[in-house]
Amino acid sequence: MGEDPNDARPEHAPPKLDLNKPGLGDEPPADEPPAGSGETVMIRPARGGTPRDATPADAVPVPAPAPPRDATPADAVPAPAPPRDATPADAVPAPAPPRDATPADAVPSDAAPQDPAPPQATPTGSFRLPAPAPGAGGPAPWEAPPQNGGSTGTAASAAPAGSFGPADSSGSGFGPADSSGTSGSGFGPPPGGFGGGFGAGAGGPYGHGQAPAAAPGWAGAGTLPPPPSAPPGFGPGGGGGQGESRPLQAVAVGLLNLSCLGLGYVLLRQWIGAAVCWAATAALLLLALPADADGVPLGVLVGYGVVLLAAAADGARRGLRATLSAGAAARRLVLPLALVLLAVPAGGAVAYGSARDEAREEAFQQSLLARLATADALVKAREGVRFDLAESDYTTALDTYEKLALDHPGSRAAKLVPERLDAYVTSVSKPYTDKKYCEAVDPLKHLRELPDTLDAKVLGDRADGFDEPLAQSLYECGAGELRREATKPAHEAFTELATTFPESVYVGQTEKLVGDGLRNAAAPLSDGSAPDPCGTTEEVRTQRSDVAALKGYDLSGPVGDAARAIQKGVFSCGTKQFRDEEYSDAVKTMDQYAKDYPKSPQTAHARTISIAAQIADHEPAAGKKLPPSTVPGGSRMPMVVSNDGKDSVELLYTGPVTGKITLKACGSCTNYGGIREAVDPDAKPCGGSSSKYPKATLQLPAGTYYFLQRRTGSLSSAGETKDSKAVIEPGYTYTNCLYVTSQF
Repeated sequence: MGEDPNDARPEHAPPKLDLNKPGLGDEPPADEPPAGSGETVMIRPARGGTPRDATPADAVPVPAPAPPRDATPADAVPAPAPPRDATPADAVPAPAPPRDATPADAVPSDAAPQDPAPPQATPTGSFRLPAPAPGAGGPAPWEAPPQNGGSTGTAASAAPAGSFGPADSSGSGFGPADSSGTSGSGFGPPPGGFGGGFGAGAGGPYGHGQAPAAAPGWAGAGTLPPPPSAPPGFGPGGGGGQGESRPLQAVAVGLLNLSCLGLGYVLLRQWIGAAVCWAATAALLLLALPADADGVPLGVLVGYGVVLLAAAADGARRGLRATLSAGAAARRLVLPLALVLLAVPAGGAVAYGSARDEAREEAFQQSLLARLATADALVKAREGVRFDLAESDYTTALDTYEKLALDHPGSRAAKLVPERLDAYVTSVSKPYTDKKYCEAVDPLKHLRELPDTLDAKVLGDRADGFDEPLAQSLYECGAGELRREATKPAHEAFTELATTFPESVYVGQTEKLVGDGLRNAAAPLSDGSAPDPCGTTEEVRTQRSDVAALKGYDLSGPVGDAARAIQKGVFSCGTKQFRDEEYSDAVKTMDQYAKDYPKSPQTAHARTISIAAQIADHEPAAGKKLPPSTVPGGSRMPMVVSNDGKDSVELLYTGPVTGKITLKACGSCTNYGGIREAVDPDAKPCGGSSSKYPKATLQLPAGTYYFLQRRTGSLSSAGETKDSKAVIEPGYTYTNCLYVTSQF
């Protein structure tokens, strides 16, 4: 069996070459074509391997897979790029030809191509293939087909062998376009050949579009490079390939993913990642919109931020070595566009913050309006309720109005406060509007005192103009109470009126009203027409006292008239009581009259009525007739009254004349009856010398008299009374002995 050329390996490592010096066989003969002008398929046999008569059919070419018809430069599999910090020393040179190689082993460059001739083996054991004829229509079967419309045309210049530097700016191969936007010449060996050094095309060392240069000893047109160290990236965009590192591109892809739209993944054609970004953004929008006062929960924001940062980091990682399908002009716009698109999340955050602030402001405004509505409800609910029961709620509502107006002056609720205060005043003053004057007094006082409790800027002039309604209400309330004979509340209203509004016209009206009322009440006493002088007298007395107590009014005239009427009323009351046989009450009334009006012309008569009532209380017959107010004329008969008792005695008499006398005690006198009668049965009252008895003489007109003696001395006889009756006839002198009987 023959030996597989692909498995051939050199028996020993080639000697190290100084890349700075030209090696053996590095310089082609002057008549050979430039390096890279032809294509070489290199097969390294083992030492002493394939004989010189081997044919190209014995070699195993390594053709590149043909791309599909619709392939683009982005679909090509780039060769692995060396690290940026690679140096010429890091390159592995091809094994040098043996020292015993002869020029005969080399194929001269000017040799005419012969189609049927077999390829000649080189001293290195490789076969040099002839270059394609000019104008040939397409690559040879072992050549990689051109990609994306590229060709195997000749480069403008070639890197010199053994050098380490950039190649021609229009380097061939599959890779990114040069600065002029022109793509490379296809997938194949660079026009500069695979020289002894590391030449770089437009894409940089081992960049896209530039195959690695052939190692020394492998020089020659068409020589294939060593196999790549790792398989190329897979998938659209080359997200994980081994292409050239592009930091700016990575930053652009990461920033595009930060735009919340997953555009970095779209640029890389990583649709799953883009879908995740879209789903996260859609979920955030569903949770965030419409904006409310509470905003988005912190956990959602943190989670979304983690997703964005992860997407940005992953996009940057994938975009670092990715090959973009966009043209050069479009690629230049990626980073600026990514920076511009950062305004999307920033603008969205600002817009959402504004919307959230508006929602919070609206919620705050609604809370203020709710407080306003609560105060309005309190005022409405208390309308028609007695003010003392509703005052606390009114105060609460006013406090709410004031705080809304002062603490939040620009709010919608504050703008409604003036209207609500107008409604408040209307509601509180409704009793006055309904002419319920007594009920209106307290509400109107409350409204009038608002400047003392409510801020002037909030209240305005709403408290003005309540003086007149309040004065009217006080007057009307008092007048109404007088008509209902409720004198006390009436006078309370009048007193407050005169105290609060002393200059009001209602003060004069009150004087007339009260004075006329008092005079009218006392008139029946003055003319004696009162059916019940006792009751009327007490009423007028009370009314007069109340009127006299009113401050701020000139009511001396009515009060004086009432006093005179009361005096008459008292006397009328006593006489009526006497006639009604209410002797005890008559005694009290007449005694009080005599005491209260000692200078009255009726005082003497009042005393006689009182005496007669006292006698009539023991002897009703004495009350059959009211004692006369005048003393009768005619003759009078003397009556000598003696006291034969050891205690003083008061003798009351009534008849044609009425009066009383008081006799001193008789110190030597004793009681009659009992032991004294047993010792001295002949003893008679006043039987001794008349000089020893206290005496008093009465001058009495003729007529029937009733007597009542009342002892006022010692305990043994104090309070003892005795009534008697006597008829006085003209022409006689009468004696009357007063004594005390006792069983002892």
